[in-house]
Formats: sequence, structure tokens, C-alpha cells
Amino acid sequence: MRKRGNRDLDESDVRVRPGRGSRPRSKQRPKHSDAVRAMVVAVDRGRWTCALSGDPARIVVAMRARELGRTPVVVGDDVDLVGDTSGKPDTLARMVRVHERSSVLRRTADDTDPYERVVVANAEQLVIVTALADPPPRTGFIDRCLVAAYAGGLRPVLCLTKSDLAEPGGWLAGYRALDLPIAMTGLGDAPDQLREMLSSRVSALVGHSGVGKSTLVNELVPAAARATAEVSGVGKGRHTSTSAVALALPEHGWVVDTPGIRSFGLAHVTADDLVDAFEGFAEAAEECPPNCGHLGGGDDPDCHLDSYAAECGRTEQLGSLRRLLRSRAGVDDA
Repeated sequence: MRKRGNRDLDESDVRVRPGRGSRPRSKQRPKHSDAVRAMVVAVDRGRWTCALSGDPARIVVAMRARELGRTPVVVGDDVDLVGDTSGKPDTLARMVRVHERSSVLRRTADDTDPYERVVVANAEQLVIVTALADPPPRTGFIDRCLVAAYAGGLRPVLCLTKSDLAEPGGWLAGYRALDLPIAMTGLGDAPDQLREMLSSRVSALVGHSGVGKSTLVNELVPAAARATAEVSGVGKGRHTSTSAVALALPEHGWVVDTPGIRSFGLAHVTADDLVDAFEGFAEAAEECPPNCGHLGGGDDPDCHLDSYAAECGRTEQLGSLRRLLRSRAGVDDA
């Protein structure tokens, strides 16, 4: 019998190993046109609690789809879900898309840490909770929160607690030029002023431990303890204190309760990022020398913001801006 050569072989002689596909893997991914939009309200160990269409009555737990890879997803993110979106016990939807963020609250562990931590996405306001006493107000922390808010596209609001223990000091006048909304509350006082500011908005609350932020949240959201218990049902059954959680306000809107922050690093914020948040100053800063920190005086003697502020009658606002710039740079930080 003649031995077959290579020229005698055809397609029928190709052997395909069973159990393995011979087709190349397609790079096309499903469009998921049937996906439903949702807002992330809690994150716990690889599981995301989401409110369908931002409705707190329609809660779904989801996992991140493989095609998202390690795409970071945080509280406040708008996402698209497919699969089982019934929200029934022991069901999981799949998160297939993360929409572009309108605002981002970031921080670093300190001013030298290159790793950014996204605290909240898509919040409209950042409520900086500060006690007037026990503990006393720390203007350095307030300034740093303001820097993060302006750089991230959030509207800052200052909430002063424990007004029954002390009156606001002269330090508060330093924020007058920033046109900063201020709400005050004390023991036994209903936070009606702050409640009105939060209505129909997504707002994030930040503050040091002990300033009364948790008490404030419980007053704003009477069902906060119950809502936290529900969030703790995600994954293994508890909500850790190291992550943020969004709570639905009775008056519509959401308040994002963040854990107590000991430090607010700003390694991710540049001087130009902060100047850009102030209308008119960004254009004036284009006339500044290269690498200008916009601090003025002996630090940046040729800063063009001085002449611009003098011409426009905005010297007081420039003073507030420079105080924030010094705080960002770690100078005169309280």
C-alpha cells in the first residue's frame, strides 16, 4: 500500500480535538440594548446594591460583568444592568456599563500618596459637617474639603453642628467671599434648614468622627438604621464602616453618608485645578508665568491674579482662593 504524502491530504484529514472550539473568539461584545439604568447605593465585597432608575423602592444586587474588568464602581455611579433585575432574594444582576460621571469626590491618604480614592460619584453637593465645639472647628480640614469639592465639580455646603454649645467664631467670616451656603443645627433642633438644601439632590456628607454626622443622618433619614441594615444584607450580611452608603431622603433625593475621615489628602489636585473652579480666574491665570502656584507674595511674585482681582474688584475672593491654595500646598494648614 502506497504511503500517503502531504499532497494527498485534504480538509477531511484535519483532526479537531473534542471539547475545544475551533472558531476564533469574537472581539465583538453584546450591545445590551435591554439593559436597565440604576444608581449604585452601596458596595460590599464584590457586590453592588443598586436602585433601579434611582428609585429606592426598587433595589437590586449586582455583580460586575467580566467585560468591565477592574473598572472602578463606587456609590453614586450610574450603571446599566442586565439579567435578573427582579431584586428577589438570592438573585444577582450583571453590571455591564458604567456611565460617565458628572462629578467625582476624590481624596488621597495624604499629600504624598499617589493613589486616588474615589469616595462618591455624581453627587451635586458636598456637605462639610463641622462641630462648633467638642471637637472645635478645624478650618484646615474645611479648606481641604472645599478644595476637593471645587476640583471635583461639587457645590460645597457648610453644616455647623452643636450650635447649642458654642457660637460661630470670627473664623467663619473668612468664607464669606466664597458665597458658601451655611446651615446650623444644635441639640434638639430639627435640621430643617439643611433638609431644604438637600431636597431632590444627591449630596455627600463628610466630617471628622465626633462632629455629629451620624446623628444628623438619623434625623434626616428616620429609617436610616433600617436602611443600613438592608445594605448590610449585601454579600455576607454586614455593611462595613469603611465604605459610603446612599440613603434615600423622605423629601426625595439622596444623602451619601461617608465614614469619618481623619485626613483629606490632596495629592491629586493641582493649583490650576482649583483656580479653574473660580469663574474668571482661570482665564487670568493663563497670563501667569509657567509653574506659577498662584500664591502671590514672595512665593509667586509675578502672579497675574493680583492685577486681575484689583481690576475686577475681587480681591476678597482672591484672598479666599489663595487660602485654599495654601491649604492644598500644605502651607498654614490648621
